[in-house]
Amino acid sequence: MNVELRVASANRWWARVAATVRRIIGAPDYAAYVAHVHAQHPGCEPMSEREFVRERLSARYERPGSRCC
Repeated sequence: MNVELRVASANRWWARVAATVRRIIGAPDYAAYVAHVHAQHPGCEPMSEREFVRERLSARYERPGSRCC
């Protein structure tokens, strides 16, 4: 396996690890959101990254009873 393929493989592996960690800790994933909007809602404009993060965090923390602790 040449160096470029090893680097590409390592980059894909780290991207999967990072995505898994974000899901575990509940961090919003803007890239996945944008991909979903483009794939499932053609013609709709996705929120900006700032709007997305603000909306996800408010949905997570502003509802009483939505957390276990």
